[in-house]
Amino acid sequence: MSVRRRSRFPAPAVGRTVLYLTLGGVTLVFLMPLIWLLVTSLKPVEQAMSLPPSFVPHAYFTALDGQRREVTRDYELAAPGVVITWTSGPRQSHDEALPPNAAATAIASGQAVEHYRVEAGWWHVTERATGDEEQVLSWAIVPPEAVDSTIAPRWSNYPEALERMGGEPAPPGSPADVHHVGFSRFIGNTLLVCVLGVIGTIFSNAIVAYGFARLRWRGRDAFFALTLATMMVPFPVLMVPLYGVFKTLGLIGTLTPLWLPSFFGSAFNIFLMRQFFRTIPEELSEAARIDGCSEWRIFWRIILPLSKPVLATAGVVHFLYAWNDFMGPLLFLTRKQDYTLSLALQNYQTQQGGVQWHYLMAASAVTIVPIVILFFFAQKTFIQCIATTGSKA
Repeated sequence: MSVRRRSRFPAPAVGRTVLYLTLGGVTLVFLMPLIWLLVTSLKPVEQAMSLPPSFVPHAYFTALDGQRREVTRDYELAAPGVVITWTSGPRQSHDEALPPNAAATAIASGQAVEHYRVEAGWWHVTERATGDEEQVLSWAIVPPEAVDSTIAPRWSNYPEALERMGGEPAPPGSPADVHHVGFSRFIGNTLLVCVLGVIGTIFSNAIVAYGFARLRWRGRDAFFALTLATMMVPFPVLMVPLYGVFKTLGLIGTLTPLWLPSFFGSAFNIFLMRQFFRTIPEELSEAARIDGCSEWRIFWRIILPLSKPVLATAGVVHFLYAWNDFMGPLLFLTRKQDYTLSLALQNYQTQQGGVQWHYLMAASAVTIVPIVILFFFAQKTFIQCIATTGSKA
């Protein structure tokens, strides 16, 4: 009997370590956009747009008028200068930072007095009103060592972003602002479209797929091939005909065009369900027919209960599609109160003539949370469907 000697260098363990490190590195690369989105959503606007970019949100403090206050670091001085106080003219009693030559001229003319000198590398800092990016309460130019910093995520960005997503609310005491729509309205519209679309996707595709998989009728394979051929038709080709159909029906400007097409089946889901139905033993249907079951009862009582993985997969895939769909809402919706989340986010970018990136990232983070939760709960069923679909020709 021979004795197998163990290797002093366990290659499989080393290989697994390298594999795990490689997979971890690739995963980190794919997660970086999501991580950057979350980090940016917790920054103030000036740090979200700073160059070079900062990864961690900070809060800066310095002494202004003898008190320690939170400030914004605006820019770093590239050259020395002088902070003066104007004693006459339209800027009387105002402070201003000038280059040394300009400051000396103003002081020599008697229009200003020197306040203090600043050096290159010092920071221009401002104290701003809470919740107002424009109103400056006070400012100063201070040396770098006079500025303290702490890690301070702005969790208040999230409620503020969701409030501003529907437009600026009307001032207190004024008539209701019809241009302001709450975030709950957007998410309600999106959930309505997603849920109705999932219901239509599951039942319509399951019925058609059952006819292709378990019933024998003339021309079945030809019709199935024709159904698969429709997958090659891109949505932009169908936009104009669909718009014309829904306009004739008087449904433009409503949510109906976003979920009604799901009740008429789709080639991908029909193919997916057909392949899964073919893995269910035919003997179960034959036994049910012998017992007197109709085809509808076989489908409802036997096939559907055994097909939960593929039904859940089709539902999850359509939910993800409907949740992220942008072209459909852009084409069919006309009123802000009917917007879905994807269209509301796009509309939010153009509010007030610019993009508040920290608020946009916060609102985007909120919209992806339901998708992440849904995927984690459904991933086991999703993997089970993919593993069994197509195992039988």
